[in-house]
Amino acid sequence: MNHVVAATTNPAKIQAILQAFSEIYGEGSCHIEPVVVDSGVPEQPNGCQETRTGARCRVANAREIRPDADFWVAIEAGIDEGSTFSWVVIENRQQRGEARSATLPLPEIILQKVSAGNALGPVMSDYTGIDKIGRKEGAIGVFTAGKLTRSSVYHQAVILALSPFHNEIYRR
Repeated sequence: MNHVVAATTNPAKIQAILQAFSEIYGEGSCHIEPVVVDSGVPEQPNGCQETRTGARCRVANAREIRPDADFWVAIEAGIDEGSTFSWVVIENRQQRGEARSATLPLPEIILQKVSAGNALGPVMSDYTGIDKIGRKEGAIGVFTAGKLTRSSVYHQAVILALSPFHNEIYRR
């Protein structure tokens, strides 16, 4: 059984990680351990580079506190060019996989509040009245009328970031 350390306690992120690992390695093949680690970036990362840095930093910090795991996974959500997205970084002892999620354009009223220094999650909670929306469907769920959720979009990115670990061609 693979010991997978998730550098998060966010249920939407953990669900995506568990689903992706189960699909790639088989149902029941992984134990997901959530841990709280620092991202080294602001609560609301701005830009592609800062967001990827946050995910990489989370993986490094998770490795430091749980060095005996088989995999370390981080999902960092950010804002770039008026859209929200995330970076997924996965490492094992030999390699790293990274993937960027789909992006969701945000309405100007939300972007103004985020640009003023507020994190997207609390802004969306205020806008919708849904407490801790970032731990649930997120802005993606709201603006896609529930067709997509944070977890479903993260799931795709986790699958993509796992590609180097189970495809031989990456190791040639």
